[in-house]
Amino acid sequence: MVTTVTTVTTVTTIAALGLTGVVSIGMIVLLMLFLTTKELAGASNLGFSLRIAKFASVGILPMLMVFAVIVVMKIVEVII
Repeated sequence: MVTTVTTVTTVTTIAALGLTGVVSIGMIVLLMLFLTTKELAGASNLGFSLRIAKFASVGILPMLMVFAVIVVMKIVEVII
């Protein structure tokens, strides 16, 4: 019984860590995509391009905050 509980706990922990890593990588890729889109769209003076640049700017700040939290948590994991 104890072995079963320990195995289930270990598998659940590994699955949770894997999901966190996938979500972190996905968020970082999306942040890079938004930053690239904003820079490329902002280089043009067309109205449509400027609207795309403004639209991309909306999501950048929250993603930067999430990125900062991910970096801090990784540093804490290494220290502890």
